[in-house]
Amino acid sequence: MINIGNDDSFMLKSSSQFKKKLYLDKNLQIIFSITLMAVLGVASITPAFPKIEEELNISTQQAGYLITFFTLPGVFLTPVLGVLADRLGRKKILVPSLLLFGLAGTSCFFMRDFHMLLLLRVFQGIGAAAIGSLNVTLIGDLFEGRDRPAAMGYNASVLSIGTASYPAIGGALATLGWYYPFLLPAFAVPIAFVVMHSLEPVRSVNHQKLRIYLGRAWESIKDKRVIVIFIASIFTFIILYGAYLSYLPFLLDSTFSSPPYLIGLLFSVASLTTAITSSQVGRLTVRYSEKALLKAAFIIYSVSLITIPFISNIWLLLIPLIIFGIAQGLNIPSLLTILTNLAPVDNRAAFMSLNGMVLRIGQTLGPVIMGIIFGLFGLTAVYLSGAAFAIVMFVLIWTIMD
Repeated sequence: MINIGNDDSFMLKSSSQFKKKLYLDKNLQIIFSITLMAVLGVASITPAFPKIEEELNISTQQAGYLITFFTLPGVFLTPVLGVLADRLGRKKILVPSLLLFGLAGTSCFFMRDFHMLLLLRVFQGIGAAAIGSLNVTLIGDLFEGRDRPAAMGYNASVLSIGTASYPAIGGALATLGWYYPFLLPAFAVPIAFVVMHSLEPVRSVNHQKLRIYLGRAWESIKDKRVIVIFIASIFTFIILYGAYLSYLPFLLDSTFSSPPYLIGLLFSVASLTTAITSSQVGRLTVRYSEKALLKAAFIIYSVSLITIPFISNIWLLLIPLIIFGIAQGLNIPSLLTILTNLAPVDNRAAFMSLNGMVLRIGQTLGPVIMGIIFGLFGLTAVYLSGAAFAIVMFVLIWTIMD
């Protein structure tokens, strides 16, 4: 039997321990590899959507189901897995999740039936349910003070590097065949073994009675600031997975007849911008609060989204995509740092996993909402609706959190 190990000590890194570069910390680098898997499930396949639509004879809206069926399991499972991670230990949840993600995702490569492909995406989504929340939970466990937003920023940069490289890699692989991007999840299997054997234990297992544990978690969640952050997560991923990831490939294909590799390249430019911006969040928080950065992000989103559908030259489209990348780079680490600071230590995995659930609600609703808007009003309305979501979120942060 494989011994995953018990998380039986709490290793909290203080600022004084990081005279060397923070991103060189071994545990943080392992977290980076987990993060790269967390973003792989969507970013690597979206450039292949037009070819999938053609080869499998499905509609544009049906192609969006490849995202919806992947994210839907996380809506229900992520908070449950967070509770289990608090009570059983991080590794006992994370390692099996990575293995399932890798095996189910790679199996998609062999499928040529759309309904079987959707079924495997469900299993891959079950594996992914814990990955995208436990990575940031580990950062909250391991880092404090100014190191925490810096670590969140570096992690968001790595995430953005993934979202930059995966569309380019996925687009290139899709030129060989629409199914080749589904080989990439195989990397999750060796990462699972690295986590098992090399990640330091990060915290003691919570032995509170379940009723007390859940009661304390609920009291913290009722904080209006937490509720606003959860809404921000939903809106962020409605924008990202709806207007941006699901429908930008179709806009590029219909307006500019862009091949998959060029779609991937344009995604990559925006994501590299996000990576650069995220890496500077630690420095920016010296002068500006995370809340101020979050408000700025949603204003910047709206500017980008309003502009995208009116660009008539594909290279000029880089301008709003770079603006979108800046917004994303400010948003994600700021949002996660605020939430981590609000999360009680004993309930942190459940707290962050609940955020994982609500962001997966956004991931799941994004393609559906924007698909309805696309069907009724066309592509331009998709982007204007995304801008409206961003403006509403700015108003909520401004009025409730200030």
